[in-house]
Amino acid sequence: MVKGEVFVNHNVYSSPLTDRYAGAEMSYIWSPQFKHSTWRRLWLELAKCEQKLGLAITDGQIKQMSEHLEDIDFDRVAAKEKELRHDVMSHIHVFGESCPDAMPIIHLGATSCFVTDNTELIQMREGMKVLRGKLLKLMDQLAAFCERNKALPTLGFTHYQPAQLTTVGKRFSLYLQDFMLDFERLEREIEELPFRSVKGTTGTQASFLELFDGDHAKCRELEKSVAAAMGFDRVIAVSGQTYTRKIDYFVMSILSGIAQSAAKMATDIRLLANLKEVEEPFEKKQIGSSAMAYKRNPMRSERVCSLARYVMNLPGNAAMTESTQWFERTLDDSANRRIILGEGFLTVDIILSLLINITDGLQLWPNVIRKHIQAELPFMATENLLMAAVKKGGNRQELHEVIRTHSMAAARRVKEEGADNDLLERLKSDPAFNCIRDEFDSLLDPATFVGRAPQQVQEFLAEEIRPILERYGKELSAAAADSVNV
Repeated sequence: MVKGEVFVNHNVYSSPLTDRYAGAEMSYIWSPQFKHSTWRRLWLELAKCEQKLGLAITDGQIKQMSEHLEDIDFDRVAAKEKELRHDVMSHIHVFGESCPDAMPIIHLGATSCFVTDNTELIQMREGMKVLRGKLLKLMDQLAAFCERNKALPTLGFTHYQPAQLTTVGKRFSLYLQDFMLDFERLEREIEELPFRSVKGTTGTQASFLELFDGDHAKCRELEKSVAAAMGFDRVIAVSGQTYTRKIDYFVMSILSGIAQSAAKMATDIRLLANLKEVEEPFEKKQIGSSAMAYKRNPMRSERVCSLARYVMNLPGNAAMTESTQWFERTLDDSANRRIILGEGFLTVDIILSLLINITDGLQLWPNVIRKHIQAELPFMATENLLMAAVKKGGNRQELHEVIRTHSMAAARRVKEEGADNDLLERLKSDPAFNCIRDEFDSLLDPATFVGRAPQQVQEFLAEEIRPILERYGKELSAAAADSVNV
């Protein structure tokens, strides 16, 4: 191999999450390096806290451990695991080879879940912080889009059939509100996530009670101090060998919620793209179809929907794991969780990066939007015209019949001939509406059909969104879309 060349083995499976899509920061959090260097930090902090509480651990042993937190010989670990058939013990032995003086006290009193469970909690916490930054970025961009388009009328749909008008900003505020609700749940989970800390083999702390000669207070202090050293304010009160897998379910549910919001927004963008009202960013040399050169497929939104479908199924998996943990623990959770925890976070990270990219370059086509309004507005405007004519002395029942007759004729013309809707011209020329002929244009201004949509957007942004963005101003300014292949 040439120096600096990256070797890629094309004969083995590799995950598209890391090879094709993933951001560097989230990939690192779920990498072997982060995971196992965290194991070493946990062993270090356990030793430091045990030393402070009176166990015979020397400063030299602590120093040796602290000097070898990152230099992990993974080849040596793999060889050791073939011999021992135990991943945690393999890492203990290789860590001990790097700091031989500390070897006797590494992992003192602990069980494997001390490093595995606590590390996974740390990974989830750090992963949620990355997602929080990206959610802030997405919410900021959506808020700006809503502000710019808060008063731009657009055709509303119910049952994907034309309904009353709304505004583009109001429609996108619905997506923004979903992400705001996801953000609030994510924020609470980060704040309330507990640490397992030191619990022992079946959660009774018997080994630590033995180390401290029956001193219960020292056991409790060790638990709190190790958690604090790793940045946690809360320790789960009781556990078996593992922390309750219900926590995984809670976290996966938050990821699922974000995926739901993303799929809803991306699906609507795909529908709007078909109507030619909205387009996601399209690169100068991007190819939409290998056969149809004219196509501009909403590929990013399609990718969001595809990835979201996977994430939305993860809570059920976590629920099964929680419900089938026998007594103090069984190992059938292990292989399963190695997959869903990391992949769940990686997938949502990619989804948010895609949405940040989409909203940053989302293209509106106001003339197309206006054309669709004009095709349906004649029918929607009839009630306004009716009321205005009645105010000028017209007979409500007679006017209603005139509108009904012309509406049927105009609709038939549209459907049978493919012609434009000429209902307004028919009504304007009918003598029954002579009294408001000069008011037709003002009565048909689309802006008068959107209700309080612009004000609702303004109030929502001011009262709900901007306080969040201001509270996290520093994090927002530092949050940028991670390096992903969008």
